[in-house]
Amino acid sequence: MKAVVYDRYGPPEVLCLTDIDKPTPKADEVLIRVHAATVTAGDVNMRGFTFVPPGFGPLPRLMFGIRKPRKPILGVEIAGEIEAVGEHVTAFKNGDAVFGINATTLGAYAEYACRPADKTLAHKPANLSYAEAAAIPFGAGTALYFLRDKADIQPDQRALILGASGGTGSAAVQLARHFGAEVTGVCSTRNVERVRSLGAHHVIDYTQEDFTTTGIYDIVFDAVPGAYSFAQCKPVLTENGIYLAVAGGPGTMLQAALPARGGKRIAAGSPPEDSGDLMLLSALAEQGVLRSLIDRVYPLDEIVEAHRYVDTGRKRGNVVINVMPKEPPEGVES
Repeated sequence: MKAVVYDRYGPPEVLCLTDIDKPTPKADEVLIRVHAATVTAGDVNMRGFTFVPPGFGPLPRLMFGIRKPRKPILGVEIAGEIEAVGEHVTAFKNGDAVFGINATTLGAYAEYACRPADKTLAHKPANLSYAEAAAIPFGAGTALYFLRDKADIQPDQRALILGASGGTGSAAVQLARHFGAEVTGVCSTRNVERVRSLGAHHVIDYTQEDFTTTGIYDIVFDAVPGAYSFAQCKPVLTENGIYLAVAGGPGTMLQAALPARGGKRIAAGSPPEDSGDLMLLSALAEQGVLRSLIDRVYPLDEIVEAHRYVDTGRKRGNVVINVMPKEPPEGVES
């Protein structure tokens, strides 16, 4: 089968499309004929540490491999069709359309991939294409964890979403709206209408207006790596407001671990990969509450170009890899 592999850390050019053996599922795994994958912040960090938060230093190398990558095939998010199941698998069968996320197994940058059946894998929403389904778990799962579990978001609260046009921020806009909050998105000029179309009640163009002068919020959801801080956002929080440092580094995590002062809080950390959450996101997508914001779609043999684009930090929503080429969703750039 065709697969994208890398044997050293570095720029997108370390990724190489090659032929390798097709994998065989273990007893608790399924073999997926991959239709779509994505280029997430996790993928680019494992490849070249592009968006590592300040202060982490060599920690990612300890996690992913000191001298070279432990996992030669990237691809955290996946969507495809099950071709074979292990002998202990009962939740899925051959022919099932599935989607999911696994930052441990990886392997989605290939025509076939094995994934554990009992981890974060679910049946694909019937109303979504494979490309749209692949773009859900990472961003929406992160947004759900921070808004619901860390902020305990409530109806009529005011939520400010920094980085509202990105993969995680766009999901946060939709989920915060779903939970009944009054949502304000912050983005650049070219993304204002796109963020408004996701359900934001108000949109601030940060090139024209300083969000710290626009109001007071119960929740500040910060999905922009290294651009803002708790100190900057603290003045716009209500007395018991919370700053969600979605892309926070060690310093932010240390702040989050300290007792809150004056009622204002900070939350940071890594969201768990949860099967129940994935099924909830699937249901919300089927109901039309949650949709994927896809910026560009690349074929597998243009994986280097896809990573180059994500490295710019200017993607609007998600970048999808069409592993088994099909027509991209209507209105999506390719």
